Amino acid sequence: MVGIATDMSILVLFSLFVSLACLSATHGRLDRVYKDELLSSAQQEKEWLVSIRRQIHENPELGFQEHNTSALIRQHLDQLGIPYSYPFAKTGIVAQIGSGSKPIVALRADMDALPLQELVEWEHRSKIDGKMHGCGHDAHTTMLLGAAKLLNQRKDKLKGTVRLLFQPAEEARAGASHMIKEGALGDSEAIFGMHVDFTILTGSIGLLSGPLLAATSIFEAKIEGVGGHAAGPHSAVDPILAASFVILALQQLTSRETDPLHSQVLSITYIRGGSAFNVIPSYVEFGGSLRSLTTEGLYKLQQRMKEVIKGQAAVHRCNAFIDMKEEEHPIYPAVINDDGLHQHAEKVSSLLFGPENVKKSKKVMAGEDFAFYQEKIPGYMSHVGIRNEKLGSIHVPHSPCFFLDEDVLPIGAALNTALAELYLNEHEHSVLDEAF
Repeated sequence: MVGIATDMSILVLFSLFVSLACLSATHGRLDRVYKDELLSSAQQEKEWLVSIRRQIHENPELGFQEHNTSALIRQHLDQLGIPYSYPFAKTGIVAQIGSGSKPIVALRADMDALPLQELVEWEHRSKIDGKMHGCGHDAHTTMLLGAAKLLNQRKDKLKGTVRLLFQPAEEARAGASHMIKEGALGDSEAIFGMHVDFTILTGSIGLLSGPLLAATSIFEAKIEGVGGHAAGPHSAVDPILAASFVILALQQLTSRETDPLHSQVLSITYIRGGSAFNVIPSYVEFGGSLRSLTTEGLYKLQQRMKEVIKGQAAVHRCNAFIDMKEEEHPIYPAVINDDGLHQHAEKVSSLLFGPENVKKSKKVMAGEDFAFYQEKIPGYMSHVGIRNEKLGSIHVPHSPCFFLDEDVLPIGAALNTALAELYLNEHEHSVLDEAF
């Protein structure tokens, strides 16, 4: 009897193994079919995507002024029959695809350009002097519009709802915070964003869990003394001397007060004071930026900066005035990628593009207002490679020589689509569980 029982156990285990193998093979086939269908559909839209991106690139608009860009997006949404609400934060749009019920996931793209003079000579360069899409936002907007088209084609298969956020004023104006205040997130439970990355090849995706981009702020300081003749410095109170000591002392905040394992930057980027060879000026102005990979670290750095400026100025008999410029340039929190969404993004990216094309993103001390969404709900920002040396797609963002490999457009559209669609598939059951 023992032998028979053992044989039966082996048979059951073998049957289970075969069933699991068959199930795995079935899932593998379904994954391949999904990947092939989605990438093929995205590639078929490349010409359409390129034409949209070039229209946006030729007509760049700065933060909260994206009226023509917004109108172009709405025109295409109307043609696709996708419902949307407008305006959010002056020029923003929120479109919606799916059942309208939970789970609800959001995708975000920024629309604004930079105050740069484009130096790239090509057929579709900026037509507006002093304005340029030098950070890839024209591509982000186009890829999200591409995802809108792909998701709309698949809307009957969606296991919930996708909200598409076309956001103004990412560059220094905190457009995301305005979108949030006006209800753009709705009942979204997670949000995905992406940014082009010139450091990884086109066709590669960069991912990272945890801190990705820095919390940032800017400041301006004024040191007031008493002006006088250069021949009689004892009769003056020299603000240039005071400002010099202030700037040197500020460098100690990161070199001697910050844990070497905690990334922080304090950069003085300009100084103005006086204009004559024989006159000690009455005041000096200087300013710069602060950055930290944690929001808490930024606030601590700000506080110590203020203390150092005022203290050093007082030592040299001067007065100090500090302006954090928050009305013009709000403080940005740090971009912290959710670990659960990281695992999802890694799985989706590997499925679409192969594990060999999924890279580890590098932390960067630049800021991104996507962080405001992450303060409200779990959020994840991916990097999409655009590096192509033959095309000259090798320049850093915010460079007048920035150039984009347009092969990225269907890649980003497909990734946006899959991140949202497969998220809904995975979270449909949690909603049913809550209902019962």
